[in-house]
Amino acid sequence: MTIQTLQVGNEVLQANQLLSLLHRYQLLPQVLRAKVIDEAIAPFNCTEAEKQAAIASFRARYQLTSPEEQQAWLQQHQLTEAEMQELAIRPVLIKKFQLLMWGRKLESYFLQRKANLDQVVYSLIRTKDEGLAQELYFRICEGEQSFASAAEKYSQGPEAKTGGVLGPVPLSQPHPVIQQILSISQPGQLWEPRAIAEWFVIIRLEKLMPAQLNDAMQQQLLDELFETWIQKQVQTRLQSSSQVMETVAA
Repeated sequence: MTIQTLQVGNEVLQANQLLSLLHRYQLLPQVLRAKVIDEAIAPFNCTEAEKQAAIASFRARYQLTSPEEQQAWLQQHQLTEAEMQELAIRPVLIKKFQLLMWGRKLESYFLQRKANLDQVVYSLIRTKDEGLAQELYFRICEGEQSFASAAEKYSQGPEAKTGGVLGPVPLSQPHPVIQQILSISQPGQLWEPRAIAEWFVIIRLEKLMPAQLNDAMQQQLLDELFETWIQKQVQTRLQSSSQVMETVAA
């Protein structure tokens, strides 16, 4: 028989009341997210070696270096040791699901995303004084003043604290005009002042770091694809739950 109630203190909540509370406190997306992941990883298993490695990693992460510390942690989180082990192996099972779903598509997805994954280090001076921007540009060009000292003294943004240097940051992060300039720059190339919004900016590319499809990047892309998939699944279920609530209310 399906249980349709939940007792909280002296109050017994019906299923529809519980669903309403989850909606009210914006907890339903979290519950649905966990449920979607549970269903996705259900067909997968760990080898014993994978399980032990995951548990060891989990204990190290939470500094559970002794049986006493682990027991205290379990009590604090109201978990059994078996439940803790399930939490520990969960990332391993998720990775298996990710690889099955998108492993063969990673290279093409990487190439599609590469322009936004490349990173840059660049130097920036910004000022609202066009005349000052022009003067600083010529000083730097003629070697009369270093870019760093000019940025420290005259730049009107947070980059003044780092001698104008920003990054490494994804190439997609700066203002679109700065992105375009950096994308066609050679390291060390200094650009004349450009007007961007209320600023006049001087830009120099210091270093371009093209993204590589290494292990870390593969995991980043898998996580991106996984997150997009989860959000779609949760949204579909949220719509279904809303329809159920409307039906119950009617």
